[in-house]
Amino acid sequence: MGGAVSAGEDNDDLIDNLKEAQYIRTESVEQAFRAIDRGDYYLEGYRDNAYKDLAWKHGNIHLSAPCIYSEVMEALKLQPGLSFLNLGSGTGYLSTMVGLILGPFGINHGIELHSDVVEYAKEKLESFIKYSDSFDKFEFCEPAFVVGNCLEIASDSHQYDRIYCGAGVQKDHENYMKILLKVGGILVMPIEDQLTQILRTGQNTWESKNILAVSFAPLVQPNRNDNGKHDTVGLPPCAVRNLQDLARIYIRRTLRNFINEEMKAKGIAQKAPPKRKRRRCRRRRINTYVFVGNQLIPQPLDSEEDEKMEDDNKEEEEKDHTEALKPEEPPRNLLREKIMSLPLPESLKAYLTYYREK
Repeated sequence: MGGAVSAGEDNDDLIDNLKEAQYIRTESVEQAFRAIDRGDYYLEGYRDNAYKDLAWKHGNIHLSAPCIYSEVMEALKLQPGLSFLNLGSGTGYLSTMVGLILGPFGINHGIELHSDVVEYAKEKLESFIKYSDSFDKFEFCEPAFVVGNCLEIASDSHQYDRIYCGAGVQKDHENYMKILLKVGGILVMPIEDQLTQILRTGQNTWESKNILAVSFAPLVQPNRNDNGKHDTVGLPPCAVRNLQDLARIYIRRTLRNFINEEMKAKGIAQKAPPKRKRRRCRRRRINTYVFVGNQLIPQPLDSEEDEKMEDDNKEEEEKDHTEALKPEEPPRNLLREKIMSLPLPESLKAYLTYYREK
C-alpha cells in the first residue's frame, strides 16, 4: 500500500511531498515527522527505499507507507498528556513520533507479536534518545513495548484515549477493540479495507468515519494453550513519574524556555535544520503536430523559454555543486550547552542530558 506521493531524496523531501498532497495537515504532525528520520528504521542496505511512499517488509520487520502513517497521525488528533496504545507497534517508528506530541505526562504503550521486532524497536528507541538531534528539541513520552498478541489483552487492562491497530481487523473483533477505548477517545484501525476512525461518544455509543481505502494483512489469531484457553497479555503499567524524573523534566523545560527568551531578546531567530533544495525539473520542449499522409506526427518546437530554462538549470546545478563542497557546520545543541555550563556535579549533568553523548 502506498505510492500516493512522489519519492523524496531525504526525510524532509518526503514530508514536503506529504504536505503538498494534503496527507500532513497540522503543524504538530509535521514537526513529529520531520524530527524522526524514517530511514533510521530501515536495515542497512535498504535505506534507498526509505523515502518512497511505499510499505517495506523484511522478515518480521514491517513499516507501512508514509501516507498511511500521516493519515493515522492526523486522524488520532493527538494532544499532550493523552494515553496511547499501539496494537502491532512494530519498529516503534509511529510510537516514537506519537511520543513527541504526547509529551512527558502522556502514556505511550505498544504491543507487538514478534519478540525480535520488539528488540529491534527498543534498539531504535535507545538510538533516538542517545544520538538524535531532535531529542532535545521536544519533551518526550518514551514508548514502552511488550510482546504479545493484541487479541489476548487481559480483560482488566486500563483503557486509553487514543488507539491505533496496524493490522486488518475482522468485524467480529471490532467490539473487542472498542472496549479498550475511553469515552471521548479515538480508535483508528483498518476494517474491511477501509482505514476507519471511531470516536467513542458514550458507554455504548460510537461514531465511525472512513478515512482511506487500504490493504492490511489481517490480525494473527491467538493460539490456545494446553488447557484450551488463550494466554492473556498484560500491558505496561501506568506508572507515576518519581520526583527525580519530574525534577529533570522541569529543569530542562525551564532551561529551554530561558534559551528561547534569551534568543528572542537578542533578536536571533531559531534556525530550522537546513533542507535539501529540490532540483527544478527540466520542462519538455513544446511540441507541434503536423499531418504526414494520414498520420499526426509530433514535431519539437524550440522556444526562448526552453533555452532560458536550460540555462537556469545549469546555473542551479553549478550552485548546488559549489554548496555541496562546503563543509556543513553541525547544528548547535543549545540546551546541552546550557546544562554543561551549569555549576553542577558531572553526574547530575549526565542525568539532565539523559546520558547523551552529544
